[in-house]
Amino acid sequence: MSDDGKMPVVMVVEDHPLIRMTGVDIFEDAGYEVVEAESADDAIAILERSSDVRLMFSDVDMPGCMDGVALA
Repeated sequence: MSDDGKMPVVMVVEDHPLIRMTGVDIFEDAGYEVVEAESADDAIAILERSSDVRLMFSDVDMPGCMDGVALA
């Protein structure tokens, strides 16, 4: 938990909708706030707008300008 008592924000980055939804469900069930991104490009845009993300769960092989390894 953070200093304000909230769970950290987790970003789930996955291009396959069913896998992304499963990942989101797992983290939400654990009590985390979750944001989701379909690609590394989307993830970068979210990270540029928000400093709340503390953990990223990402696919490795994704379409776009970079893969999950480069995103990390």
